[in-house]
Amino acid sequence: MRILRGILAVSGHLAGRRAPANNVHLALFSRALQILAQQEPVRLQKLSAPDSGIVEMRLERPEARNAIGREMLQGLRSAIEKVKADATANVVLLASSVPKVFCAGADLKERRLMSPCEVREFVNSLRSTFLSFEALSIPTIAIVEGAAFGGGLELALSCDLRICGENATFSLPETGLAIIPGAGGTQRLPRIVGKSRAKELIFTGRRFDAVEAVTMGVVNYCVPAGEAYKRALELAQEINQKGPLAIRMAKKAINQGMEVDLSAGLAVEEECYEQVLHTQDRLEGLAAFAEKRKPVYTGK
Repeated sequence: MRILRGILAVSGHLAGRRAPANNVHLALFSRALQILAQQEPVRLQKLSAPDSGIVEMRLERPEARNAIGREMLQGLRSAIEKVKADATANVVLLASSVPKVFCAGADLKERRLMSPCEVREFVNSLRSTFLSFEALSIPTIAIVEGAAFGGGLELALSCDLRICGENATFSLPETGLAIIPGAGGTQRLPRIVGKSRAKELIFTGRRFDAVEAVTMGVVNYCVPAGEAYKRALELAQEINQKGPLAIRMAKKAINQGMEVDLSAGLAVEEECYEQVLHTQDRLEGLAAFAEKRKPVYTGK
């Protein structure tokens, strides 16, 4: 709205000076509407019944193949905060609205104009944003159709599950630019595929296809091109039918338990189980089982 007010103020000033014609005023007003109509780089949408509880987060920057610049990063941070504050959200689907690309990585055109200090600040912010996404209490599912390079792959790796179409391609090409993956790639990839395989992929920066991705465990499922969203939605629907508190506690137990030894991990599991022990949903689950019907969970 500040842009609109600013343009209207200028147009009003020109009109007050008796501009040659009203064309100037109209042109500026038209430009203001065009600016306001521009798509946000990240769009959030809550699905309606019977899929209430499923939230779509879509990357929409076609002119740059969803490359992550300052505006895209701010859009991601804002979307994550909205999901975090939404008590009705149970699952997040992260997808691209741009054909044949999930995310091309960092916006290198924008990066070239940054000072070393600005690059450091941007990469640190990118890393913390992906960490915030990973730390959401609800499951997140990345839907990859096409390219997921650099920061795009790192974004997908910060999700709990990943589904790709058979046309998907992946890489962490940063060493070819004399840098390293800086948004979690050096940490998340080896935790998923193992240290030796991660070193090979990062040292060489080579691209790998969907078949190799599913073989290594980078993605959970590889489906025919164009069907990744459908498979991801099916998974989200399955998850959405389960007890919301149980899903949150299961995610917490797995994530925190994997960072400690087995004994400490079992203590985390005990703590998380305690959180679901005295809930209405647990009683509803038992009642539904006894009555041979589907449970109706409320997250309480």
